[in-house]
Amino acid sequence: MRPRASAVVAGVYAAAAALACWGLGRTLWDGVADRGTALAFGVLITVGELVRWEPARAGGPGRAAGEREHAPLGAAGALAYALLGEVGGRPATHDVPQVVAVVLAAGLVALVPRIALGRGPALDPLARRVLTAGFAAVCCQPLHAAGPLAAWPAGGPAYPFFMIGLLALTALCDAVLAAALHRARTGWPYGPLLRDELRALPGIGSAVCATGVVISLATAVAGLWALPVFCLPLLLTQFAFRRFAAVRDTYRQTIASLARATEIAGYTAHGHARRVAALSRAVGRELGLNEPDLDVLEYAALMHDIGQLSLLDPVPAGATASLPPADQRRIALLGGAVVRQTGVPAEVAVVVERQADPFRDQPLTARIVRAVNAYDDLAGESAAPGGPLRALERLRLSTAQDYEPGVVEALARVLARNGRTA
Repeated sequence: MRPRASAVVAGVYAAAAALACWGLGRTLWDGVADRGTALAFGVLITVGELVRWEPARAGGPGRAAGEREHAPLGAAGALAYALLGEVGGRPATHDVPQVVAVVLAAGLVALVPRIALGRGPALDPLARRVLTAGFAAVCCQPLHAAGPLAAWPAGGPAYPFFMIGLLALTALCDAVLAAALHRARTGWPYGPLLRDELRALPGIGSAVCATGVVISLATAVAGLWALPVFCLPLLLTQFAFRRFAAVRDTYRQTIASLARATEIAGYTAHGHARRVAALSRAVGRELGLNEPDLDVLEYAALMHDIGQLSLLDPVPAGATASLPPADQRRIALLGGAVVRQTGVPAEVAVVVERQADPFRDQPLTARIVRAVNAYDDLAGESAAPGGPLRALERLRLSTAQDYEPGVVEALARVLARNGRTA
């Protein structure tokens, strides 16, 4: 991790630790108010964190919109406790430090089984949870204590707008933190990461916010019995998202298996499609593509050589970059025809079909696959230590005619970051 990225992570952790120490210290000094309510919400948050799901590519390039909150029940419980003003018709007596302390304690308890299983502590989600819950509590609890919110009717014009504004600010705070931590961990551009986080909010993010508000309002009227009743829909939604993620991973694995047909038949080098897909996705991320475009890019990169199965004699080492333009176009069109039969999005077939077009006429995704495929072919021609660097220089020399200069430079940055240009 680069020094600047380490400073970002350290800054977020320091802020979360300072808030946690303040909340825990004040709560221990003043004592826990309304212990039954604190225990009930603490158990709810703990259970939500324990049933957190871990997508197969969590934290990696395949993290898709809608999967960023892996513990929606825990997030909704923390938000509800931060917003809680009444319990069963009587005013709640907890304050901001206690909200932070309960969220912290629940998160730490949920880490114990994870550490016991050898999976390591998930500190990034815990830091985000503490900071966002603290932010919501700071905005809401002092108003509850001072009395203004109690004077506003729940169905009046002011209270709903206040809640919507508070939820929007809390969600924005969490998105900014998530993008900053992801940027620090991966080195990817911050703008596209933040954009993807914001695009995820209307999905599971809106469900978390709505459930948190409903739990808070229902607890004010019905008491703690509202917790299991109103958490069940979000829990079922979480399991549905898990099933959806599993289906999508199976879909991706099926495409990857189909792409390996060229390797098994001896038309391409071992691991070529996988390397091109991984590197293409990294270059696409470097250029600011969003998650749907990155998925299209990955699928197209995996299947870009599928048209070689139509050849009677394999291309030496599968290096199509050295073929005449007419042969490249024929392979690309045949590959596109095959891809259209697999059920993948039509955009994937378009990228495969246009691999042999002049780069100025190609969409950006096709330019990326073309450059990365050529790089992998050229780098594989030589096992010498300087092979990757020479391959990159050959791409740079061909940017006037064959390859998009911006894509080649993005590829160079990705390779340099990963130490692969030696």
